[in-house]
Amino acid sequence: MKDINDIMPKISNMKWGALTNKYPTNKNVNELNKLLPHDKRWHTVFDLEDQVYVDDVRVWKKDKKAWT
Repeated sequence: MKDINDIMPKISNMKWGALTNKYPTNKNVNELNKLLPHDKRWHTVFDLEDQVYVDDVRVWKKDKKAWT
């Protein structure tokens, strides 16, 4: 299987790129900006109702107050 970064185009001045299963809103982009490293690489993001998979790593969508 090829790495996504071998397939997707290189974009100058790109902080990060994401292939998602839904069209992101501005709020989603701001969340991804905090979540993804600014490494100029593409990441796969599979967004579900209560969780997000970023490069096959599950991240739960929970309010910070619910973490404790």
